[in-house]
Amino acid sequence: MDLNQLWQQTLSEMEIQLSRANFVTWLKNSQLVDQKEGIFYIALPNNFAKEWVENKYEKNILGILRNFDSSAKKLEFIVTNHEPKLNKKSSLEISVDMGRLESQAGLDLVRVDPETNLNPRYTLDSFVVGSSNELAHAAALAIIQEVGSKYNPFFIYGGVGLGKTHLLQALGNEIKFKYGGKLRSRYVSSEKFTSDVVWAIRNKRMEDIKKKYRDCDVLIIDDIQFIGGKEKTEEEFFHTFNALYENNKQIIISSDRPPQSIPTLEERLRSRFDGGLTVDISYPDYEMRVAIIKNRLQAANRQLPEGVIDLVAHSIQRNIRELEGVVNKLVFYQDSKGGEIDKKVVEEIIEKTTQNFFGRITDDQILKAVADFYAIQLPDLVSRSRKKEMVEPRQVAMYLLREILRMSYPYIGEKLKRDHTTVIHSFEKINQEINKNSPFNQKIIMIKESLLNNK
Repeated sequence: MDLNQLWQQTLSEMEIQLSRANFVTWLKNSQLVDQKEGIFYIALPNNFAKEWVENKYEKNILGILRNFDSSAKKLEFIVTNHEPKLNKKSSLEISVDMGRLESQAGLDLVRVDPETNLNPRYTLDSFVVGSSNELAHAAALAIIQEVGSKYNPFFIYGGVGLGKTHLLQALGNEIKFKYGGKLRSRYVSSEKFTSDVVWAIRNKRMEDIKKKYRDCDVLIIDDIQFIGGKEKTEEEFFHTFNALYENNKQIIISSDRPPQSIPTLEERLRSRFDGGLTVDISYPDYEMRVAIIKNRLQAANRQLPEGVIDLVAHSIQRNIRELEGVVNKLVFYQDSKGGEIDKKVVEEIIEKTTQNFFGRITDDQILKAVADFYAIQLPDLVSRSRKKEMVEPRQVAMYLLREILRMSYPYIGEKLKRDHTTVIHSFEKINQEINKNSPFNQKIIMIKESLLNNK
């Protein structure tokens, strides 16, 4: 594949690993411009983006590139003011803008509105509603009718890749459409908000930041958990929150967990969030996953056999972004190779996608993460002990080994000194508990987050 195709494939993998907000903020305008003797040159639009991507994502990007091109040895990041150009000759473009599928005869890339930071492709019409998100969707519809007075602030939480960013941006776009220029909306990721505060402090321009974020009618901030522990950012957001709230301006927030489960967040902010409506988005059921796949295919004007759709929907149950990433790759494979896609190809793409999400995490790392979370000794976790306080941690460890690494039940049983039927029972029990018990689900999310942060 050429450099552009290689970079698009790499970006589709990075999209799975990052939140949508972070993906757009840091990698949307990136481009693979050259490669010589194993060195791959990646262009970014400014020095700040270059420094951030180099420090945060270099290892991830290099690992993914090596999966597609074994000659990749090193990355070099450069700054360019040119917008990335997609390959117009390919029959399918997996664009840097959210991995969106577009046909050769398709439309021009959708541009983010520079005034609001909203991507117009996110709409409520394209948001698939099911039992896992119907309450959040209903609240969004109510807010559109009574902006600022109905459910303010509106706090959405849920795991990675479940559609929070889609709903947030769709809500902003619907408000913009309904009220035209009468209401001013602004969408921002928490990391972008932090970088703006840092810039303002460095340049003694705090008044500019205050005007930018307080002079709006609807403020939408994504992944609020990342401002926790950043004192200046938290302070500025606290005052911004108060200024907007006191003037009946709508505040919409997302996080990967409820306010009370963000340990680094100041209590005064946490209490502000609890004063509005807090709803969760949980894992999609089978019917919803099938609908998401078919919705994505329809948007791309593509088709896949029902058997393939069923296999993907059954294999990927916890992450909509993963689900869409697999569909992207299947269609890309279909277009580039031609012919039917057999079961083996589908299983290989699914396995590669889910493995890349957690990188090269080992079984021992998972066991240590579980032991650390429950504050128990690792030898106790893998012993034959039947102590009551070991039951839940051991079942969670079995579940994560199966879900993340796709290990066989007998192997997991051997690892934890249990029969494989016990492992099957534990996996099914934890799986059911996650779907019906939101606080327990947050435990699993926090353990996974610790794995991603320490890999």
